[in-house]
Amino acid sequence: MNRPRLAIIAGTSENAREAEAALLTQYDTVPPEEADVLVALGGDGLMLRTLHKYMTLGKPVFGMNCGSVGFLMNRLQNEGLYERLANAQPVTIKPLHMRARTAGGNWREASAINEVSLLRETRQTARVRIKVDGVVRLEELICDGVLVATPAGSTAYNLSADGPILPLKAGILALTSIVAFRPRRWRGAVLLNSAHVEFEILETPKRPVSAVADFTEVRDVRYVSIREDPERALTLWFDPEHNLEERIVKEQFLP
Repeated sequence: MNRPRLAIIAGTSENAREAEAALLTQYDTVPPEEADVLVALGGDGLMLRTLHKYMTLGKPVFGMNCGSVGFLMNRLQNEGLYERLANAQPVTIKPLHMRARTAGGNWREASAINEVSLLRETRQTARVRIKVDGVVRLEELICDGVLVATPAGSTAYNLSADGPILPLKAGILALTSIVAFRPRRWRGAVLLNSAHVEFEILETPKRPVSAVADFTEVRDVRYVSIREDPERALTLWFDPEHNLEERIVKEQFLP
């Protein structure tokens, strides 16, 4: 069997640079466009940036943790990389596609692997109307914000906002409020991944709201549309003992 062509993408931390230097002495590499596998060295932030930057290439990404949490990464180990890649288990992630209209009438689009979140910009709470598949489900949510998270992102900001952890293959999305004031007891909903979620920002410009899709922020939005992107499918490779699906299940039983 031919060995896969590797491209190494390293973060800026000292640990990531040292790991990159060590790998370059042991393995031949090529540019990302010519690679069979992208090897990402860093933390979860570096993994997300790698997935965004090379999304159109359709190449699998094998991450090794040189950061702190490393939920989306495998353990750092220089030896036996080809064997690890041969035994790696693939996980497919479907990103979200956001379309946002600003106060000036401009449209912005962005992809989100973790979540799309709406956040108040000032001391005043946001007022948001929520529609799902064309039906108004919540006439007015008074809150600090609200988000839509993928299963892969359900253990990130969504979990911090008391949203549910979602199994990767469940085919669902999390719609989660961020510090809801009214309705006070509403914390969110679980939706099919085919759902089309729309947010209408109320009482503008008095209560400005920004929309954030992973790394892309759009200020002073008036309307935001979110749905799973049918054109994109991202593949991450994991060591069998670091399988992402199992790690997400385990998160639900942590004390």
